[in-house]
Amino acid sequence: MAGPSQNEDDGGVRTGPATSKSLKYAEVITSPDQLKDVPPGETLVTTNHEVIRTWAEEREAQPATVPGTEHGDHLGVLTFDFPGYGGEKLRHVSWDEWFRTFDERRLNFIFQEKMKDGTASNFFRLENPEREDA
Repeated sequence: MAGPSQNEDDGGVRTGPATSKSLKYAEVITSPDQLKDVPPGETLVTTNHEVIRTWAEEREAQPATVPGTEHGDHLGVLTFDFPGYGGEKLRHVSWDEWFRTFDERRLNFIFQEKMKDGTASNFFRLENPEREDA
């Protein structure tokens, strides 16, 4: 298992004073090819845009933000709009906008590929290791 010390430019994790304890046990994913070999129920983490986009597109999820959480002209809370999950209250954004904000905030994408029963999981969380209130 790769550790969180991997270079974030390769999709490794970003660390800081508010890094979550769950990252200690998460497998670092740096390429979409790694997703097919992940055991069910495993906690994963990446900063790799290709991995995140592949994961979302496999679930037909659209990059989105929560209206009313903007900071001036900057996007607010980042999320995904999954089909069938009440996303009418979300605002779709481009992948470029989503990833620009993701990188500016130095976020980690913590996620699960499959649930323990082997079905696809929509679980994800965004973490800013610099701030506890990300």
